[in-house]
Amino acid sequence: MDEKKKGDSTDEVELLQNREGEIGKSSSSTTLQRTDEVKLLKDREGETGRSSSELQVRQGTGTSKEVQVGRQDAEPNHANPKLIAVQQLTNKTLRFQEKWYREFPWLHYSSGVNGILCFFCAQAFGHEKSNLAKNADPTFVKTGFRNWKKATQKFAEHVQSNAHKVAVTTHCQKTKPVDVQLSSAKAAQQQESRRCLLKIAGSVQLLARQGAALRGHEAEEGNLNQLLKVRCEDDPGLEKWLSTRKHDYTSPKIQNEILNLFANSIIREIISSIHMLPLLQYSIIIDGTQDIEGTEQEAICVRYVDHDLVPHEVFLGFYEVSCTTGENLAKVATDVLLRLNLPLSGLRGQTYDGAANMSGNRKGAQARIREMQPLALFVHCGAHCANLVTQAACTASSLTSDALDWVHKLGCLYKMSGKYKTKFVNIAAAASGTVSNLQPLCQTRWTTRTPTIWSVLRKYESVLLSLEDMAQTDASNTGVTARGLLERFGKGTTVLGLMMATEVIQELECLNCTLQKRTETVSGMISAADCVRTTLRAKRTEEKFQEIYSHATEMITKLNIEPITMPHIRRPPKRFIGNVTTALTPTTPEEHYRADFFKVLDTVDIQLKERFDQGSLKTLTKLEEALLTGDVDTAVVD
Repeated sequence: MDEKKKGDSTDEVELLQNREGEIGKSSSSTTLQRTDEVKLLKDREGETGRSSSELQVRQGTGTSKEVQVGRQDAEPNHANPKLIAVQQLTNKTLRFQEKWYREFPWLHYSSGVNGILCFFCAQAFGHEKSNLAKNADPTFVKTGFRNWKKATQKFAEHVQSNAHKVAVTTHCQKTKPVDVQLSSAKAAQQQESRRCLLKIAGSVQLLARQGAALRGHEAEEGNLNQLLKVRCEDDPGLEKWLSTRKHDYTSPKIQNEILNLFANSIIREIISSIHMLPLLQYSIIIDGTQDIEGTEQEAICVRYVDHDLVPHEVFLGFYEVSCTTGENLAKVATDVLLRLNLPLSGLRGQTYDGAANMSGNRKGAQARIREMQPLALFVHCGAHCANLVTQAACTASSLTSDALDWVHKLGCLYKMSGKYKTKFVNIAAAASGTVSNLQPLCQTRWTTRTPTIWSVLRKYESVLLSLEDMAQTDASNTGVTARGLLERFGKGTTVLGLMMATEVIQELECLNCTLQKRTETVSGMISAADCVRTTLRAKRTEEKFQEIYSHATEMITKLNIEPITMPHIRRPPKRFIGNVTTALTPTTPEEHYRADFFKVLDTVDIQLKERFDQGSLKTLTKLEEALLTGDVDTAVVD
């Protein structure tokens, strides 16, 4: 008898294995769950064993005893289909199919109800009266299923029910030891924490990518917290996790740490791409600046060329410095390169501004670095040179310098006084229907002044009317400022000065945009500077100035403002009359301001020649020719 039971047990194990192999043939929506159920039944059988007291029905025989689903039952009862009641229809008889056991391993035959139950649901909810048990289908829990016509449809629907899923999970947990369940719960908790932490990191990454602040004056109203609240609407798990761990993983310290991790990851990728070059060569770009607290820091960038000869300029970070001497700045630069594992032997170029502590030939940072690496040629930044040339041009003549100063003060009034801004906007809109903002001139970027100057010239009449209205109706300091500006803009020399300035600045602005291109070469930079010199030289004619002067005169007449007059020219003392040769004195305003215009153009020509006539640029130009043509200059090699 025991041998027979043992044989039956072996047959049933093989049957379960066959069922597991055929589960893949069922629908895709239930494949994974059925596989888990078969595996669960096999594991349970291996842990508990089988005996004559655990299984009261033998498959494949013609007899069956009543089987009740208890809490400790090991597996469902797959009785012989011949023993299960048939369904009589009008013209045919339907029977239970044995293949359903393989497709739905949880099917359990109960002779007590003479029907099919769900093994897991009957075991979980058969003795309970909870809300979930009430929602479970009683057909598969107590009364039994016998409608074979809709069997596969009902079985598939039951698999997708929440009650069935909970029952399977409950049975799985009960079959595991306590220590395994605790370990699984801990692993699940860790996995959920990792998922939520990645959500926080992703939110920080988004805000950093868009340049938005993570925190505000109040932490709860910061961008990060508000973004997490929005994400919690679609992720209840994240909301639950943040309710208990929010202050641990969204504190300012953690936010800064996440940002540092992102920064370090980006820098590692940059350095890795440089090390993968066939020939490790690069240049550095350094510029000093101050943060909002006034702390001196250096912005360091690296420039290199990849495998496809495409140049890249990447920002490495801001580095605080305690002293801005050339020696200390050179130490900071070499220390950064050492920390990033960039050998000094691969340094081929350095680009800074024209300050003595950076570009000095003896004690500047570039000289200190060249002592350690002679191949690191220094180049004064081309865009910075163009900016210095523009500054020299704007201050070469008092006419252009004063006119630009009035434009700057007008922009400050527009920005600081809401009352004047409203008056100007209303007047400009009524006059032409379009409104352009009046911006203060940037005190350091001289090559970006053309748009501001043109906005004043186009809306000159609106500027005068708004200043006049402000001067008459406002008795405060703002009204005093408006009266002073009205007097200045009411003179024709201001119009002429602005037109003269635009003729020069717009050409230098084009040069600046060209030099800032990442793909610009050394020869291209020199060619662009020469092209601008040629263009400005062509403007140094009486015909060109006559054109500017006539345009200004027409505008002055149309606006009905004070015409262009000559400034007061001081007479020489009487004791010098007849004893020394005096300079040529202009007799008309046109002659006087023509000399000013030529002076500005001559200043630009000299500045362009001096600032772009660098020895290192000549060396790099010859190296560029050698790469493109193959002709090697022996002087450069030596």
